[in-house]
Order: sequence, then structure tokens, then C-alpha cells
Amino acid sequence: MSSLIEAKDLTRILQETVPVTLVKEVTATIAEREFVAVTGPSGSGKSSLLYLLGLLDRPTTGTLMIRGRDTDLMDEQERAATRLENIGFVFQFHFLLPEFTARENVEIPMRKLGRLARAEMRQRASDLLDALGLSDHLDKRPDQLSGGQRQRVAVARALANDPPLILADEPTGSLDSKSSEQVFTILETLVRKQGKTVVAVTHDLDMAARMDRRLNLVDGRLH
Repeated sequence: MSSLIEAKDLTRILQETVPVTLVKEVTATIAEREFVAVTGPSGSGKSSLLYLLGLLDRPTTGTLMIRGRDTDLMDEQERAATRLENIGFVFQFHFLLPEFTARENVEIPMRKLGRLARAEMRQRASDLLDALGLSDHLDKRPDQLSGGQRQRVAVARALANDPPLILADEPTGSLDSKSSEQVFTILETLVRKQGKTVVAVTHDLDMAARMDRRLNLVDGRLH
């Protein structure tokens, strides 16, 4: 398998009155079609690492390559385009826009990318939601959905532009056990049957053990 992400000595320091190191000298390679867990104690830098890998933050030092491209050489416009084309995000708290329906929330990344006609975006959003068992909920707003349903809408939104990489930050952290298993199964299916790469932050060590491998962070460092 070829590598999708190559991180070398990634460090992220918040320059406050007293500097705070969130991630320190992380070197890791993540291959295409891998299902990778990021684990560690609270405050160990898991989410910070995910934000670096997803181009939501810039490292203080170190390099990050995505599909062979050095992200440090990208301006903000190029970084935004790379995120839209290559990365889908799923967060613990779905961050769906409350005023929009499930289908409209899934259309948002496609609108930003601007490659499909309106009818095509609508159809793709419907197809994604249908594949996740939400065909009866297309026109419901987030407050009309259960927690598990909202998270499945968030997964559909992450898949909207068909990115090779899905980054998930505690995607089951706010769900009950049944909904957690449903979301985990969806993420696993993305890897095994659709060839996606999924990197997921989780506190659930049983869940992490079912993934391909684990990156364990302690005080911002890999252990």
C-alpha cells in the first residue's frame, strides 16, 4: 500500500504567556486503506494531532506530506482546496447546521467544491444518506434526529466529495453503545469495502483493538 500521509517531527506549540506544547515531534506514516486509531489520556494531544493531519492547524515545526505534496508550501487557498478534495471530517459533536435538513447539510461540502450541478449534488446527498439507512430522514433537521442518526448524517457529509481520507475525532464519544457500534461498522466498511483511509481518535480501547493499528500519544509524543 502506498502512503497517504507522511508526518515527520510534527510539533505544535501554542505561543501563550507560558508556551504550551500540544504535539511534540510526531513522526508517522499512514497508508491508503488503513484503519488507524489514535489513543491516549485526556489532554495528550490526540485532537491536536488530528487537526494537524487535517490541515485545520499548521505545525510550529516539522513537515506533513499528503499524497506526496508538502503542505507547508501551500498557501491558505491551496490548503482549503486540499481539505475539500482529500479529507472528510467527523467530530464527536456532529456540528450539523441546525437550520438545514439532513440532505442540505450533506450538500454543503459539494457546494464549496463547486464541481457538481445542483441536481447532481441533491442526488448524491440523497444516495449517501440512503446508503447509511437514512432515506426516510432526508428532509428532517438535526433536532428531529437521534444522536446516532445525526452522526450518520455527519459521516455522509464527510463523504460528500468522495475524499480518500476520513478523520474522525471521538466519533462515538457521545453515543450509546448501539449507536456507537453502528458508526464504527460504517467507518470500518469505508475502509474494507470502499478503500478509504480512516484515522479515528478514540478513548475506547476495545474499539481501537479492532482497528489495524494504534498511534498512542502521551504528553504529545508517540509511545
